[in-house]
Amino acid sequence: MAPREPVLRPPLLLRALLPALLVVLWIAVFGAGGASFGRIGDVATEDRASFLPASAESTAVQDRIAEFTGSDAVPAILVIERDGGLEDADLTALEDLVGDAGDVVPGATASPVIPAEDGEAAQVVVSIPSGEDSGEAVEALEAGLEDLPPGLGAWVSGPAGFTADLQAAFAGIDGILLVVALAVVLLILVIVYRSPLLPLLVLLSSMTALCAAILLNVSLAEAGLVTINGQVQGILFILVIGAATDYSLLFVTRFREELRDHASAARASWRALRGVLEPILASGGTVIVGLLCLLLSDLGSNAALGPVAAIGILCAMLTSLTFLPALLALVGRAAFWPRAPRHGSPHPQLIGADARGPFARAGRLVAAAPRRVAATVVALLVIGCGGLTLLQADGVPQSEFVLGASQARDGQQALDRHFAGGSGSPTYVLAPAESRAEVAQGITATDGVDALALVSQDTPSGSIPVGADGEVTPEATAGPFAGVEPTEIDGQLLFSVTLDAPSDSLAAEQVVTALRDAVGPDGAQVGGSTAVDLDTNATSAHDRALIIPIVLVAITLMLALLLRSLIAPVVLLLTTVLSFGTALGVSAVVFHLIGQERSDPSVPLYAFVFLVALGIDYNIFLMTRVREESLVHGTREGTLRGLSLTGGVITSAGVVLAATFAALLVIPIQFLLQLAIIVALGVLMDALVVRTFLVPALAILIGDRIWWPSRVPRGSRPSA
Repeated sequence: MAPREPVLRPPLLLRALLPALLVVLWIAVFGAGGASFGRIGDVATEDRASFLPASAESTAVQDRIAEFTGSDAVPAILVIERDGGLEDADLTALEDLVGDAGDVVPGATASPVIPAEDGEAAQVVVSIPSGEDSGEAVEALEAGLEDLPPGLGAWVSGPAGFTADLQAAFAGIDGILLVVALAVVLLILVIVYRSPLLPLLVLLSSMTALCAAILLNVSLAEAGLVTINGQVQGILFILVIGAATDYSLLFVTRFREELRDHASAARASWRALRGVLEPILASGGTVIVGLLCLLLSDLGSNAALGPVAAIGILCAMLTSLTFLPALLALVGRAAFWPRAPRHGSPHPQLIGADARGPFARAGRLVAAAPRRVAATVVALLVIGCGGLTLLQADGVPQSEFVLGASQARDGQQALDRHFAGGSGSPTYVLAPAESRAEVAQGITATDGVDALALVSQDTPSGSIPVGADGEVTPEATAGPFAGVEPTEIDGQLLFSVTLDAPSDSLAAEQVVTALRDAVGPDGAQVGGSTAVDLDTNATSAHDRALIIPIVLVAITLMLALLLRSLIAPVVLLLTTVLSFGTALGVSAVVFHLIGQERSDPSVPLYAFVFLVALGIDYNIFLMTRVREESLVHGTREGTLRGLSLTGGVITSAGVVLAATFAALLVIPIQFLLQLAIIVALGVLMDALVVRTFLVPALAILIGDRIWWPSRVPRGSRPSA
């Protein structure tokens, strides 16, 4: 029987008024943030130009293209195809459709119809003004294609088509993704707590954190301080819901313990808050530090995620340490109905032969043979790392970004069948006018180049065909190009180069590399969509090599400060990194099995930041409690008690976080699919295997030395 509490109780301000004020304040934030859900789509952008590598050659060219073309329009390529050859009526219908493109898409202009040499296909490039929504413009063009003669294959492709695909794929982020994530979390919480009310309170706290994060990020995006796209938005939703629920689970578990010792729910909430304050601040801090390391990235899409997601984690910490404790202080034991803990009821036995529960049994297994357990788990993890040999994180064609049906992808395949692969998506070469002939010779001498032109604002097509000497070709001088000069700005010319290979292919990237080698000595720079893809992949690989070591060092320092030890942080980090390698290796095998062999270079970086930062959370939850128990019972018994006390909550937290990341599978984007698989596998491995068996086994093997240079004498535990 627990000792009777003193008659003196916490003052009314702490017992009722302060929690009530906190609840009212957060409910107001919930309302304001909920209203911001509709605004996040307005500030989000899928414009690839805003995420270009800042220092890349392609970025320098991209910044000048609009000056030479006189427009920053986005091209949409209409392509039609008929087996056996196009008929005159097919070409006439296509000409009528784009005859006045401005009637279909306001402000749009169209090139002449360009028939294929085999006579089975034709294409038209429609330039969509940058101010127009690409998705709506593509929908209007697709509707026009429905009126073409029967039997034709007709598609809208090109950069505008692929952008429209991305917009459609991300359209479900603030709808189906959020609903699926919340439904999964609610189901898990109901199973864990077997209570109708407590899961709703936890979910309310998590949703309030998300609303606060959206409110802050939308305001910052409107001020131009952060950048949001669909990818960042989806990760923000999942990360905040998962992290806020994990922190809430830790608090709820401690609160339930304290209710056995205290009659006052307010007192129990305060004591629970004191118990979880350090691990939640530490775990949230490691995630924030890991995310902010992304600001070191030279790639805009990576750097954009850092501050947006860090704000989300901060909101998750704040609600878990203020809103949820205030709610439970007011609701009290009723939150756990019908299994509410009674004041004075005995605590469960944590260790020994009579201790019950899966984590007590796991503790007995580890304590009986810690060396064998550690060796077995490490061997299994190393075997899983073998799958890393299958990982191909060297880039994914733009046509493969969106999973499932894609009209833009189908149209690109039709273009590849009948035209030069780079038709409609040229590579651009920005060159000094004085080096016109030398640059033209370098371009035409490069294998993989199909056609060459110079950009001119004085022609309907926007360019003039030129030969290997950089001069207008003889057959064009008597035509519409007679007397027309290329556009020259600040002593520079812009070459438009059509490649043989599809613009988003690895072969096209190899041609761009060769072009840079050929024309770079003449002061020319190579840009365009293929060059952007090449530079993006190269920058992602560079970011990965730069950021991963910095994240490791930063998190190690934070763990050293938290645990007051130099050995424990290294042990914990090594186990987490090994777990990450295993998750990445096993996932690479899964990618091959589902036909997604290639990966974006950013996938391993994002997975590393999330898994190391989030995976270390579970070790923080465990080892802070182990250290607390070791102050009284010594390291060996403290480890077993810590495992028993935190086993249930960490397992539940791991399952919740894995399930929330798995919810990303409902968004048909290859990047998010692969990230979901890696993070879900890694989190489950950390929570169920590494934290349950490997870390306790290593702690028992190392003994009191794990806290070096600190000493943790028994009986030194501070009084509550």
